[in-house]
Amino acid sequence: MSERMIRTLHQGIDEVPPGRRSVALGTFDGVHLGHRAVIAAAHATGLRLGVSTMAATFHPRPATVIRPGTPPASLSGITERIRMLYQAGADEVVMMRFTPELARLTAVEFVQQVLVDRFGAVAITVGEDFRFGHDRLGGVEAMRLLCEPLGVQIEAVRLLGDDGDKISSSRIRGLISEGEMEQAARLLGRLPSLDGVVGHGDKRGREIGFPTANLSVVPGQQLPAEGVYAGWAIIAPGEQRYPAAISVGRNPHFGDVDDLRVEAHLLDYDGTEIYDRPLRLEFLSLVRGQGVYDDLASLVAQIGADVAEVRRRTAAQDRQ
Repeated sequence: MSERMIRTLHQGIDEVPPGRRSVALGTFDGVHLGHRAVIAAAHATGLRLGVSTMAATFHPRPATVIRPGTPPASLSGITERIRMLYQAGADEVVMMRFTPELARLTAVEFVQQVLVDRFGAVAITVGEDFRFGHDRLGGVEAMRLLCEPLGVQIEAVRLLGDDGDKISSSRIRGLISEGEMEQAARLLGRLPSLDGVVGHGDKRGREIGFPTANLSVVPGQQLPAEGVYAGWAIIAPGEQRYPAAISVGRNPHFGDVDDLRVEAHLLDYDGTEIYDRPLRLEFLSLVRGQGVYDDLASLVAQIGADVAEVRRRTAAQDRQ
C-alpha cells in the first residue's frame, strides 16, 4: 500500500465515492498466489498512474447465487479475505453484493455502470480466465474491447504456479479435501486454515490428559480430509500462537459417527479457559488418518506419539 493511501472498506457498490482507481477485479476466494499477482499488478499500475488501488470482490460469492444449494466451500471467510486483500497491496476494498440484479447485468452494463461510472476505473486488472456479465459471457478480450475506447487500460495476469500449472481456488479446495496441506499451502502462499469460535465438547480429551479446544467452524469453509494434523492454533484477541495437534473426524474409537468435529490440542498452553473466543487453526501437514484402537490405553499412547510428531514438525517449520 502506498504511504499516501488509507485503507478503506466499502460495504457495497453504491458506497464507493468518486475517484480515479486502478481496479483489481475478482472473487479472490482464499487470496491465493495467483490473486496476489493480480493485486500486485493493479497496485503497480496505480502507483504509475498516481491513483488508488481498489480490490473489487464479490460477496456472497457468485456461485452461491448462480447455483443455490450447491456452492463450493470457501477457502477463507470474508473478514480474512479482506485482511489478505489489504496485505496483498489494495488501498481500498469494495464488497460487491452479488445479487440476482447484478448477475443480470450484461457485460456492457457492468463495465459502464459499475466499473467506469461508479468505481472510476482508469485501469482494470483480472486473472486471465476472468468471466463477467450475464451468463458469464464476457471474457478478457470482451472487456478490452469495451474498455479501451473509454481510455481504460486492461491487464490480464497469468495464474501459474512454480510447476507451470494453473493456480485456482477449485484446485486448492480439492487438495485440502484430500489432506494435501503442503501442496495447498504452496499454491495459497500460506497455510490452509479454518476459522471459528471455541465451543464446548464432551471433555474426553481432558479426561485422558490431552484437553482439546473444539472449533465451531464458521459455516461454508472447506474442511480437510479426516485425520490428525500438525498445525497451529491462533487465539484472538492478541493472536497468541501455539503448536497444535488437530483432529478432524468423527471420533471413531468412541463410536461417534454422526457429526464431524474439529478439535485441537494446544501444546504448551497454560490451560486458561478459551470458550467462546475466536480461534484460527492453520494446517501444516497430515500426520495420520483416523482409526479405532484396541483399548483406551492404545489410543492414549497413539495420541502421545501424535503430539511428539506435531512438536517435531512445527519446530522444524519454525527453524525454516
